[in-house]
Amino acid sequence: MALSDEPAAGGPEEEAEDETLAFGAALEAFGESAETRALLGRLREVHGGGAEREVALERFRVIMDKYQEQPHLLDPHLEWMMNLLLDIVQDQTSPASLVHLAFKFLYIITKVRGYKTFLRLFPHEVADVEPVLDLVTIQNPKDHEAWETRYMLLLWLSVTCLIPFDFSRLDGNLLTQPGQARMSIMDRILQIAESYLIVSDKARDAAAVLVSRFITRPDVKQSKMAEFLDWSLCNLARSSFQTMQGVITMDGTLQALAQIFKHGKREDCLPYAATVLRCLDGCRLPESNQTLLRKLGVKLVQRLGLTFLKPKVAAWRYQRGCRSLAANLQLLTQGQSEQKPLILTEDDDEDDDVPEGVERVIEQLLVGLKDKDTVVRWSAAKGIGRMAGRLPRALADDVVGSVLDCFSFQETDKAWHGGCLALAELGRRGLLLPSRLVDVVAVILKALTYDEKRGACSVGTNVRDAACYVCWAFARAYEPQELKPFVTAISSALVIAAVFDRDINCRRAASAAFQENVGRQGTFPHGIDILTTADYFAVGNRSNCFLVISVFIAGFPEYTQPMIDHLVTMKISHWDGVIRELAARALHNLAQQAPEFSATQVFPRLLSMTLSPDLHMRHGSILACAEVAYALYKLAAQENRGLGGQLMRQAVCVLIEKLSLSKMPFRGDTVIDGWQWLINDTLRHLHLISSHSRQQMKDAAVSALAALCSEYYMKEPGEADPAIQEELITQYLAELRNPEEMTRCGFSLALGALPGFLLKGRLQQVLTGLRAVTHTSPEDVSFAESRRDGLKAIARICQTVGVKAGAPDEAVCGENVSQIYCALLGCMDDYTTDSRGDVGTWVRKAAMTSLMDLTLLLARSQPELIEAHTCERIMCCVAQQASEKIDRFRAHAASVFLTLLHFDSPPIPHVPHRGELEKLFPRSDVASVNWSAPSQAFPRITQLLGLPTYRYHVLLGLVVSLGGLTESTIRHSTQSLFEYMKGIQSDPQALGSFSGTLLQIFEDNLLNERVSVPLLKTLDHVLTHGCFDIFTTEEDHPFAVKLLALCKKEIKNSKDIQKLLSGIAVFCEMVQFPGDVRRQALLQLCLLLCHRFPLIRKTTASQVYETLLTYSDVVGADVLDEVVTVLSDTAWDAELAVVREQRNRLCDLLGVPRPQLVPQPGAC
Repeated sequence: MALSDEPAAGGPEEEAEDETLAFGAALEAFGESAETRALLGRLREVHGGGAEREVALERFRVIMDKYQEQPHLLDPHLEWMMNLLLDIVQDQTSPASLVHLAFKFLYIITKVRGYKTFLRLFPHEVADVEPVLDLVTIQNPKDHEAWETRYMLLLWLSVTCLIPFDFSRLDGNLLTQPGQARMSIMDRILQIAESYLIVSDKARDAAAVLVSRFITRPDVKQSKMAEFLDWSLCNLARSSFQTMQGVITMDGTLQALAQIFKHGKREDCLPYAATVLRCLDGCRLPESNQTLLRKLGVKLVQRLGLTFLKPKVAAWRYQRGCRSLAANLQLLTQGQSEQKPLILTEDDDEDDDVPEGVERVIEQLLVGLKDKDTVVRWSAAKGIGRMAGRLPRALADDVVGSVLDCFSFQETDKAWHGGCLALAELGRRGLLLPSRLVDVVAVILKALTYDEKRGACSVGTNVRDAACYVCWAFARAYEPQELKPFVTAISSALVIAAVFDRDINCRRAASAAFQENVGRQGTFPHGIDILTTADYFAVGNRSNCFLVISVFIAGFPEYTQPMIDHLVTMKISHWDGVIRELAARALHNLAQQAPEFSATQVFPRLLSMTLSPDLHMRHGSILACAEVAYALYKLAAQENRGLGGQLMRQAVCVLIEKLSLSKMPFRGDTVIDGWQWLINDTLRHLHLISSHSRQQMKDAAVSALAALCSEYYMKEPGEADPAIQEELITQYLAELRNPEEMTRCGFSLALGALPGFLLKGRLQQVLTGLRAVTHTSPEDVSFAESRRDGLKAIARICQTVGVKAGAPDEAVCGENVSQIYCALLGCMDDYTTDSRGDVGTWVRKAAMTSLMDLTLLLARSQPELIEAHTCERIMCCVAQQASEKIDRFRAHAASVFLTLLHFDSPPIPHVPHRGELEKLFPRSDVASVNWSAPSQAFPRITQLLGLPTYRYHVLLGLVVSLGGLTESTIRHSTQSLFEYMKGIQSDPQALGSFSGTLLQIFEDNLLNERVSVPLLKTLDHVLTHGCFDIFTTEEDHPFAVKLLALCKKEIKNSKDIQKLLSGIAVFCEMVQFPGDVRRQALLQLCLLLCHRFPLIRKTTASQVYETLLTYSDVVGADVLDEVVTVLSDTAWDAELAVVREQRNRLCDLLGVPRPQLVPQPGAC
């Protein structure tokens, strides 16, 4: 948990629902064994072909990558895979490309399983040394395509170096001819290793492994170790980390040295350790910007330090008697305490002198703890732990003290993080004695809440995460009695981190640490109860943590006050506005758990914070004051006020609302005028608020107004103060004519939020003003949001005033209901679009919701006010919306439609075809149908086409869906329409009614791009699928004649490419209708063959060609071949003069008059 990279502070948190969880241990065995065997068996066939070779490689990578998280499943199969591949390598007849391919496969296996496991399977007999060495020798280090070969060969060579025979025995007679000597095996291997330590590819890593195995051999170290170390130190001294080649050289050399000092015997390496350390100091690696070099430097330094010190187990270390969790729990259930075993380690070397180099090593490791990269800090922390385990107690305690110095507020977050990692490592190894726990726990508690602001964000997530790791490690390292004095502080801090930390990884780390302490220590208060609620997965959702889990945990008195203190101290002034808001709401919930503490201590602290110069603190404290005051309004109330930008406006509006709801005794006080001014000013200047905060600001102001008016503007029960009513209504109605759209939105909603007593006597005036807002005029056609909010206000006012006969100025009644319905229904045709898309959707959705609310209101009280024609129009309009293309909008429309249909308290009167509708949409199916899914919605909605009242509107909606852009919507709407038309093929009357409705929609929406283009696409679909084949038996059928006329009008003079392309498709399908319709359709197509746009000419020619082949009776057999030849051979995107000649030739062949050239755009 503590090894996470430093976060991008301030980024939005991915909550638990949005995370991709890694499902560990999902596989049980290597399931692709047969396929892999076949794949490896075919390598000899595919190695030469580029495509087949790449396919085989990629398939093998895919198979192996599945086992990245469970590589042990490959173990039973590694041997036969290696044997198959090495057979290829060892076959003298194998071409080089095949050998390289085999090594690529070997590398892929190594990458997944790891070279340490795979290495043991390489043949490593004496007889293998020279063949492998020869293979390495012939490789070209500059061949970038075969680096896997060199990498694997070097690893193979490294394992052959482990043979228990002196290499000199393999040399034989080095004098091959008089005067000529060949190199010994030992020299050849060393030369190869040195040459590959400075290459730029991954072979450098394998060379380091080879060196560590080779140099540490008994026969090699005597003659070659000093020479190699000298070569390495010279390389380091000559190289600079400021050049690319220098970085490569230093990387390989440092890897080799670190491996040698790790695997070599101490007595062999000790004579050279001081020299290597001095050289390393001279390289100044901490100044490098290369993370890998700094990490290798730290790794080598700690290995040198371990070489200086004798290997031993510190006699003074703390050792917990029982580390098994199961045994621990068993002892606890038996009432026994863990017994510490007697540690029999000699202490005679406790006073040994510590070599002088050790101090320098520890100093460099302490510097590494403050490195800017996590991997370097982690390596340094492990080095500190290893070194401290070999030091005398006094010196190890000095190291602990130096680590604690990292936790100064003068240090950076990097030092805090490194310090936490080091403390965890020391504690895990038993090197942090109980006497130091007082100091250590103090800094860890600070680290658990470490959060330093940096500009608009903060740093410290990694520090808090590492502090949780320390707590996790301590749970495993110490006896419960050692940690008992700190249980209260640690448990509270971990609970707070698990519930209130901003970042999900910190919350989960704290939850894991808390769980470990509950299991290992058994002393955390209410540990099991808390874990069942705040487990690893539950804390993934931040809102749930702040608002739900926190309330449960605060029910335990040990945690209540620390949680509230943390929210007030740390979270109310947090840099993230979301955290401030959540903290305020959490304080509201927690105040009920500790009302006296909140009233006497928390609230005064929050009030003092509202005067802070820090905007974040002012904003958070005002929100918190509002929430706490509302939670404690029966106990106390304090006046608090402050302004400062949009954050403060929103916070003060919330405060006004909560104080009003708390019935503060401010009636007649001048403070009410100030509150009213603030609300009005906020609503008037909504357009100055940033778009992402505007809706929250608007809602806060309107809610504050509603609470304020209800509490302070009532003169007598049910009666408003006349002066206030006159001023407020007049002012708000005037603002509805403001040229700023957002101002209209704000004051529309404000009028809708007014209590009934303020509307009494002024209802007609208010409704007239709001109806004007919902009306679309040329100057405000783009004001979709104001029309939406106007509709919401009308519906809310109707709910507020209710229904009452004969009182048009006080309630909804017969005198004004038709005007209200007219305004609402008029907005059902709002299809305004702008750069944001179909913004009319907002208006139509609000209109549907408002129609439903008003209709249900009337049905409950005076259903006779719902007239038949009004109800029919409502149901038809909503049915149309339920068949359109936007998924979430369609679902909302269906919900409204079914609510109106199934309402029975009492039923809505005059619903057309109620009986048929209830059969089509039974109540039992309402909950199970997902109307936002096209596959479920369209098969049901198309059934309404069989009901004459609904046919026009449903078909209009389907046409728009059918001609849309979303593939799933088009597919399912088309299938549903075809299913319906298939069912009416045998009913000429039904088919005639359907075709008449389709033509009526075309005629009503002629030149309406929103409908006409999708309609042309729909016509193309239905004609192509033979839905009107019955009409083709009659010459010049009225449907075809009218359709042809409408299509000609629609595309006349059009420059819309999509419309023209759709028109071409329809004209092509209309040639199946015999008579004059066919001739006119062919004439239109001939006109389009000379259209001004080359794309139109080419598309027309292509589609006419396909049409004539499909409908072979259109053209006589004697001219068909010639017509097809002209269509296919002519370059229709050529000059119009050339094209026109071929077009005219086609006209003659098809028997249609040649078009006459006229100065008319769009055709020739």
